[in-house]
Amino acid sequence: MSLTHDAVLHALSTVQDPDLGRDLVTLGMVKDVQIDGSKVTVGIELTTPACPMKDRIQADIEQAIRSAAGSEKPDITVEFTAQVRAAKPENPETPNPLPGVKHVIAVGAGKGGVGKSTVSTSLATGLARLGAKVGLLDGDIYGPSLSTMLGLDELQATANGNILDPFEVHGIKSMSIAKLVDPEKAMIWRGPMAHKAFSQLVLQTDWGELDYLIVDLPPGTGDVPLSLAQLLPLTGSVVVCTPQRVAIDDARRAVRMFQQLNVGVLGVVENMSWFVGDDGKEYDLFGRGGAERMAEGMGIPFLGAIPLHMNMRINADEGTPLGNFEINDEITGILTDTCQRLAQQVSIATANTPGRPTLTISGQPTPST
Repeated sequence: MSLTHDAVLHALSTVQDPDLGRDLVTLGMVKDVQIDGSKVTVGIELTTPACPMKDRIQADIEQAIRSAAGSEKPDITVEFTAQVRAAKPENPETPNPLPGVKHVIAVGAGKGGVGKSTVSTSLATGLARLGAKVGLLDGDIYGPSLSTMLGLDELQATANGNILDPFEVHGIKSMSIAKLVDPEKAMIWRGPMAHKAFSQLVLQTDWGELDYLIVDLPPGTGDVPLSLAQLLPLTGSVVVCTPQRVAIDDARRAVRMFQQLNVGVLGVVENMSWFVGDDGKEYDLFGRGGAERMAEGMGIPFLGAIPLHMNMRINADEGTPLGNFEINDEITGILTDTCQRLAQQVSIATANTPGRPTLTISGQPTPST
């Protein structure tokens, strides 16, 4: 008996997305089924172009169809597309101030000097390399560094009325307060001023349609993270730290801050995890593995460990972030895997916990506006 359209759909209903825990038909991922004699073509829409489970999904689809075919030997083709899905708002009547942005991801750290901006840049450019539409906001309004890391120094800021045009470089859209003030000026702002500056930066930039907006926060647990939680529906956060205990202790505080704001922690990245010397040996300068142990102990995902490399510093100084993906095959794989794991966690968060965060101060919950 030849395979029918219904038989293929039934077979696909037995295939689960490994991350979301539901079958492909229920999730609406099956977009097309074509049968031409013994040839079966299935169109599957992934929840992110950075899906790390693509090969497993394909293998499971092929096995399910072959099982349904019995003694027949169909020629199976799986054609993948991807569409990042936005989380459904908890309150549909509350307008989203950035309706074209599907996911806002905060990147924070408990202390400075851990490479948070470097990680933010690698996540943004890495997700774009994998096919996503990405924006990167330099939310560190006290010490903005992304203008240098993205090579924006010679570019002039432009605007359409009160709306800023983002800089489009390295496959992403970006904006930094550093492009709007005197480069020698110290950012001496109290809380209300910092809130206003950050609000204008994020809300008065024409981000357009984005799958992910990465927001590089200042270190610590101060005004800007609070402002972000109030302003935007956050999908979640990423915490960056180095492996040593003094950084881990502060990273725990950053995790607890996000949790108190009801912002899910999508994962932890361990930066400067190790260094390879000229002798070819690996040196764990800061005690490798501390962030992974912290993540395991706190029950949050671990996204990856990124090594130190001299070329990373050179690329940051020269504003050539895509060069980090060309240093060597190992680092390319590490950065790509970290981006894929982040996209994976976003998809899981979208499927399981949609909605806006609630800001809690002094024990009193206040709905975000």
